Amino acid sequence: MYLAAVIDWHTKAVLAYKLSNSMDATLATDVLQEALSKYPKPKIFNSDQGSQYTSYEHTRLLKKHDIQISMNGKGRSIDNIVIERFFRTLKHGNIYISDYQSIKELKEGVKAYIYKYNFKRFHSSIGYKKPMNLYLDFIKNVA
Repeated sequence: MYLAAVIDWHTKAVLAYKLSNSMDATLATDVLQEALSKYPKPKIFNSDQGSQYTSYEHTRLLKKHDIQISMNGKGRSIDNIVIERFFRTLKHGNIYISDYQSIKELKEGVKAYIYKYNFKRFHSSIGYKKPMNLYLDFIKNVA
């Protein structure tokens, strides 16, 4: 299974995610569309140079919303450190220690973990605040 997610760089809030049995442009674009339907558009969207992110569909959606496209240079995984750190946290805090027996169980477990990550877990990198609470306060104050 593959996981695509959109995460806010500053607050660490997971804005949208989706699990799929294939990593393709549809997966990346679906997650981006979900995030854009729920939250204000970002100024910049950072990703790696995977074919799902460089695809016509994905880049067209970003351009349509006038979002600046930022992609890591080759060998520059540090540019995606926020999402990579989230994936590591999810794997070690949930996936590797759970004995999921089906895709349904996996999806339910990941959903519960992301809820906990966003709304219950304090993050040292953002002053021991909860990511989604911080994000929602931020967009409320900007509007």
